[in-house]
Formats: sequence, structure tokens, C-alpha cells
Amino acid sequence: MRILLVEDDAEVGRFVKKGLQEAGHTVEHTTNGRDGLFMAAGESFDLLVLDRMLPGGVDGVRLVETLRGQGNHTPVLFLSAMSGVDERVKGLKAGGDDYLVKPFAFAELLARVEALGRRPAVDAPATRLKVADLELDLLSRTVTRAGKKIDIQPREFRLLEHLMRHVGQVVTRTMLLEKVWDYHFDPQTNVIDVHVSRLRQKLDKGQDRPLIHTVRNAGYMIRAEP
Repeated sequence: MRILLVEDDAEVGRFVKKGLQEAGHTVEHTTNGRDGLFMAAGESFDLLVLDRMLPGGVDGVRLVETLRGQGNHTPVLFLSAMSGVDERVKGLKAGGDDYLVKPFAFAELLARVEALGRRPAVDAPATRLKVADLELDLLSRTVTRAGKKIDIQPREFRLLEHLMRHVGQVVTRTMLLEKVWDYHFDPQTNVIDVHVSRLRQKLDKGQDRPLIHTVRNAGYMIRAEP
């Protein structure tokens, strides 16, 4: 299998990578959550092995939540010194498939890796995107928040879909012009700001927790956290 290992402890990282390679697997190793998310979202892996606590502004739980929000169903094995039942449950509810507490025997790690590798691949494309209580159904072309249907225009739907497929990531105006408006040049208009403002009015007005955020001098981001 091609495995992505995201582990900031250098000694643990070397130990796990060496053992998995000796077992015949190909292993890519990075030491922080931001790079791990970039690699996991942009490349094809058969399995992700993630530490729970990671530097880089993106911990293991947030990394998995972001991938699942994008429709990425690559199996995930969490490694963590956080052994409490609540912590294990949190990792699994975020989208993890298995959870191994440190310190661990490599034989058990390898057995869990191989068990996850035997699971049938999930090839069906995602038909529903979700961020917090906001849901977008790609088949019926409907949007709901907290169970209440929200009427949006086709262009607004495409804009929201693109933001939700990149949950937790900054989406630049250039990216939106290309992916939502099919422009490969800057038309020098405020069309994006107008559409984002309309989406905010429909999605966030009257809600305790806004989901669409402006990132100054960069673009926009949709995320569940304030």
C-alpha cells in the first residue's frame, strides 16, 4: 500500500516508516498537519496514519474532518498518547477508522494497517457535502441549514459547493473565478464579493455561528469554528 504517515515525533516517525517499508509498503512521511492535509487532499494514498496532536495549525482530528468534508474516504489510523475513552471516541467520530494508543507494539500497528488495507475501497463519489449543520445535496441540488431548506441560485450553489469541497482552506478569488465563473482572467469586477455577500445573508443571518469567513488579502473560507 501507499501510506501517508503524519507524525511530528522524529523517533516514532522513523520507527514506523522503517517498519512499514520493511513490510513492503511505500511510505510518505511529513511532520505537521498543514502539510499532511495538503498531501492527503492532493495525492492518492491507500491509508493515512496520523498522530492526534500535530503542529502546523491543523491537528489530526481537524485534518480528518476536512478530508471527510471533501468526500475523501481514505482509511485513517490514529496514533495518540491520548488514551481516554472520550478522546478515542472523538477521533473515531471525526472520521477515523481505527485508533492505536502510544506506546504500541509495531506488530499490532502492522496488523491494524493490514486489516484496514483489506477493507473494500469506497469508490462511490460523495453526493452530499456537510459542514457543521449546513448540508448540500449534489443530486437534488438542495441546501439546508439546521434542517431548514435554503433557496439559492445556480451560481450561488456552485460557489457554495466549491467552498464546501475545500472546507477549512482558503479559496482565492482567482480560484473562484476559474472554477465557478469559468473566467481565466480577472474581469475587474466585484461579482465574487456580491455573491458571497448574498450567500452569507442566506446561510448565516440569524445564526449563532457564521460559516463563511473572509480571509483578508487572500479570499474566503468556510469552516465550522468561529
